[in-house]
Amino acid sequence: MPQPDLLLIEDDEAIAELIVWHFAREGFSVRQTPDGEQALVLVEERVPDIVLLDWMIESLPGIEVCRRLRRNPKSANVPIIMLTARGEEEDRIRGLETGADDYVTKPFSPRELVARVQAVLRRLRPALAGEMLTYADIELDSVAHKVVRAGHVVAMGPTEFRLLRHFMEHPGRVFSRGQLLDSVWGQDSDIELRTVDVHIRRLRKAINLPGTSDIIRTVRSAGYALDAGKSV
Repeated sequence: MPQPDLLLIEDDEAIAELIVWHFAREGFSVRQTPDGEQALVLVEERVPDIVLLDWMIESLPGIEVCRRLRRNPKSANVPIIMLTARGEEEDRIRGLETGADDYVTKPFSPRELVARVQAVLRRLRPALAGEMLTYADIELDSVAHKVVRAGHVVAMGPTEFRLLRHFMEHPGRVFSRGQLLDSVWGQDSDIELRTVDVHIRRLRKAINLPGTSDIIRTVRSAGYALDAGKSV
């Protein structure tokens, strides 16, 4: 099972340490910052699988961080859970309307928070729930190293398989060539960026069977995404 990448934006040191400890124990990779501006930088460096966002933080209010994350194509689909002592209905509605997927009021049980995060991931990121990944008419079995599209087994090389698995773990999310290099080949790789384009073409050739749509979307000046819609 992939290790979920969680970004915690919380300026209360004691609460942050407690949350980090509980999520690390549950197998999450956790990055933490008390600063809204720094959080946006961290997202640019590596898009997380889920964000825990306090309302009252340094530099920028949590509600503004949420708004900017939703405006950024890289993070537009990332689940966001807001943490706050503001329990009024109007504040909860404002947070949800800004783009939060869930809302947890302080004080809270860390175990319940973990359960809420896992529930959101199961609902919005089913790829993190097990070894069998599905998207549109594609099924990928990480254990059997097997890909099926529209009922037909698809043959592809190991690099194309890793690329497809990465895309299926983050459906709809746009990745730059550099991000794909880091995630699929490793951060220490000295492979050139244009090599990504070569493997994307190979993946397209393998996965786009006759009668099926082009599932890999090219985003000009940005990168690539797994998208059941038309390519642009």
